[in-house]
Amino acid sequence: MAGTIGCGMKAVVFEGKKSSFFGGFPVITPSTSVCFPVGIGRKFGGVAACATTPSTTRKPRGIMKPRPITPALQEFVGAPEISRTKALKVIWEHIKANNLQDPNDKKVIICDEKLKKIFAGKERVGFLEISGLITPHLL
Repeated sequence: MAGTIGCGMKAVVFEGKKSSFFGGFPVITPSTSVCFPVGIGRKFGGVAACATTPSTTRKPRGIMKPRPITPALQEFVGAPEISRTKALKVIWEHIKANNLQDPNDKKVIICDEKLKKIFAGKERVGFLEISGLITPHLL
């Protein structure tokens, strides 16, 4: 089934049959709709990135997955577990809120007492070091 939708796009719905419509990639799902520009024919391929599939939310993985943290980082963050990305975000919010970047070199952070507990007692830390310094705190 095919039909034109807005913006010069053509929609094709495959009803539960196996098809090798786009460059040999079989479409086996029960109902899949794919959009492509009207001017582009089948033999030229060229999908316009409008494929729709049922949206599913999946569990966070990797750096997005909340992990247990050390008591020092718990005190700073205020939570018993947090993902690496959220921990970095909280640390950067603290740095920005307290104006802890070196005015002459914005890549260097001047640590206050809270940050010294997390960053192994260092006075100054480069912004690229932050991720490595919080690694021991993520269990």
